[in-house]
Amino acid sequence: MPDILVTNDDGIHAPGLRALVKGLAGLATVSVVAPCQERSAAAQSLTVRQPIYCEQIAEREWAIEGTPADAMMVALHRLSPKPPDLVISGINRGPNLGENVFYSGTVGAATEAVINHIPAFAVSLAHRGNGFIYEHAARFARRLAELILREGLSTEVLLNVNVPLNWKGGVRFTRQSGKLTRTVLQEGADPRGRIYYWLSEEPVPGFPDPDSDYAAVFAGHVSITPIELERTHEPSLNSLSHWADLLETSHKGSVAPL
Repeated sequence: MPDILVTNDDGIHAPGLRALVKGLAGLATVSVVAPCQERSAAAQSLTVRQPIYCEQIAEREWAIEGTPADAMMVALHRLSPKPPDLVISGINRGPNLGENVFYSGTVGAATEAVINHIPAFAVSLAHRGNGFIYEHAARFARRLAELILREGLSTEVLLNVNVPLNWKGGVRFTRQSGKLTRTVLQEGADPRGRIYYWLSEEPVPGFPDPDSDYAAVFAGHVSITPIELERTHEPSLNSLSHWADLLETSHKGSVAPL
């Protein structure tokens, strides 16, 4: 039986993770290594200035006092006797679309797995507000896991999956959207007069790229975005290469005479 490692950024007791674990029953030997509390928007940050505490809370389940990427580090390098066949991060409470891919701890954990050459996908329930129901997203995650275990998946990419709350049955492979929201900072003051800000976002008018993750989810379809870890912008290697001579010349001209 294959081994699947499950993590998230909403915390080890989050209902989305619990629905995912239940949905994977019978498919594989499932282990859970996840933050002990919510660490949303942690991206791929690591804890380097204090210990990372680890507590086993059930059979094949460990709570990590750290970030989602910390959880992957501990799981892959300490807790797993051998690399898992697949890592699934989620099910996240809320969407991870467009620019949120860069901030998401759910995606960050999956990225850490792929860096370590393990196939991985992040899965989110694309819904805001109340009324979260995770079972259909868990069933989709199971079907995707079955397909990956059977067909294989490149360890140079991770899959970012967003399942609408009201899924109509369609599935689209999509591009990551550009920014479609406006950053909002709500200012206030605490009882001592210190200024603070609440960070949030609001949508901006306009229509998403029809091939994007936003467009798929808005249409009621599951969005699957393959995300490549190699971030080198190949066209710039050529278009900017002449800068090297200019920068070298600048350096030579700034050398103080002996």
